[in-house]
Amino acid sequence: MIRAILLTMGLTAGLPALAQDNNQLEVPQVEAPMSLPRLMDILLAVDPELRTNGTAFEMTVADLPVTVITDPIADRMRALIPIRSADGMSREELERVMQANFDTTLDARYAVAQGRLWAVYIHPLAALERDQLLSALGQLVNSAHTYGTDYSGGLFTFGGGDSARMQRERIEDLLRRGEDI
Repeated sequence: MIRAILLTMGLTAGLPALAQDNNQLEVPQVEAPMSLPRLMDILLAVDPELRTNGTAFEMTVADLPVTVITDPIADRMRALIPIRSADGMSREELERVMQANFDTTLDARYAVAQGRLWAVYIHPLAALERDQLLSALGQLVNSAHTYGTDYSGGLFTFGGGDSARMQRERIEDLLRRGEDI
C-alpha cells in the first residue's frame, strides 16, 4: 500500500524497496568500513604482484606505477601516479591541469609535489567502497594517460568548465585544416 502511494506520487527514488510479500522494508546491502586487509584484497585482485609494507601499497595498473598510501589512524587514503617532472611546466600547462581539475578529472586530481606532477585520488579510508576504489584507479590511469591531450579521468565532463570548449575548438581546427583535402 505505501509503495503504491509513493509510486503514484513519484517519490520512490532513493528509497529502499518494499518487500512484495509482507510490506517490509528490504535492508540495502552496506559495505563494511574499508580496512587494510580488505583494501589489500581489492588491490591484489587488480595486480597480483602487489607489494606492501603494511600501510603503503605499490602496484602496476595499465603499465603505470600506482602507489596507495594509507593512514588508518587519520582515516585517510591517497593513491598516486607520477606523471612527469614539474620543472619546465609552463604557466599554460599549469593552468590547463587546474582547468581539468575543475571539469574533466572527476574525483582524480592533478597535483604538484616534490618537483613532480602527479595524478592523485584522496578519500577517507573507512568510507571508501570497493567500486569507488576501482573507479579511482581507472580515473588515475586515465588522467595520467591523457595528460597533454584531453586531461580527463575518463567518465564525465562538468559542463561549467573550459575543457569541453577547448576540445570542441581542437576538433573545429582539425576540420578547418581538412577543408582543402
